[in-house]
Amino acid sequence: MADPKACNKKLEGKVAIITGGASGIGEATVHLFVDIGARAIVIADIQDEKGKELAASSRFRCTCTYVHCDITKEQDVELLVQSTIQLFGRLDIMFCNAGVMSKSLQTILDFDLSLYERLFAINVGGVAAGIKHAGLAMVKANTKGSIICTASIAASVGSDRHTDYVCRKTRCWL
Repeated sequence: MADPKACNKKLEGKVAIITGGASGIGEATVHLFVDIGARAIVIADIQDEKGKELAASSRFRCTCTYVHCDITKEQDVELLVQSTIQLFGRLDIMFCNAGVMSKSLQTILDFDLSLYERLFAINVGGVAAGIKHAGLAMVKANTKGSIICTASIAASVGSDRHTDYVCRKTRCWL
């Protein structure tokens, strides 16, 4: 059986970026990374109020900061990675978690391509930008880090509704 104290220090000294970190899975991951010893966490999101409130939580035993980042803009992601390294001296973990699901129950016959393109930019383009810029930074610094991307079972199971979401999430599995 694993030593529980050892598990609590699994991320000791590590610096992480969590996109989509202000709510949902991202927020839960912020709490988890704090609990297992991360030194610093950068919450990257467009939900400014939630992100700032979470970063300011007195519960955290590490440095937690919020950065407004629109992952559909590659320059925002590049600046996010650069500013994290400038502030904390390193980047060990990039969790590409930001994503959205369409609000409508579209079938393939109802597809709204303008909505699809916007959500594709978030769910696929944002992930690609995160992988690219975190990867470049980690290679340059010779860091043996981790890049984690949120996917969805919808990519392999499918759905007769949320067709645009299923199509986009399939791209994350490739």
